[in-house]
Amino acid sequence: MKQMKMGPAGRRYIGALAAVLLCAACLAGCSASKDSGEKVRDLEFTVTGEMETPQELKDMIAQKQPDPFKLTYTDSQNLYIAVGYGVQPTGGYSIAVRELYLTENSLVIRTELLGPQKGEEAGGGQSFPYIVIKTEYLESPVIFQ
Repeated sequence: MKQMKMGPAGRRYIGALAAVLLCAACLAGCSASKDSGEKVRDLEFTVTGEMETPQELKDMIAQKQPDPFKLTYTDSQNLYIAVGYGVQPTGGYSIAVRELYLTENSLVIRTELLGPQKGEEAGGGQSFPYIVIKTEYLESPVIFQ
């Protein structure tokens, strides 16, 4: 077997490459801190009505409304979060926001679809329940639960 000899330039190149790879591995380990999912603070929000919902978001909702959807929209001042539960057999459904809070690296929202109350007139025909909430503008990713 013939062995190849490497000159000083080749050794410097391999040394530099090894140093870069070592630095990259160290930085990846440092920056990959996981979000523990622990609540940092609750977020205040308001449920927006038809008039307060931005038109662009209303258009997006109209396209997705027959199916369940989860959307976010920002106007650089506020963050809007929309959650829809798709087609339901009757009216009388509502949506409750159970939690909206900030973690170290994300915003978490948990909603629940509530069916018609017993004895309540459910209304005829199908419905497409959804909710739009407005909260402070944050650049954190939204996690839907």
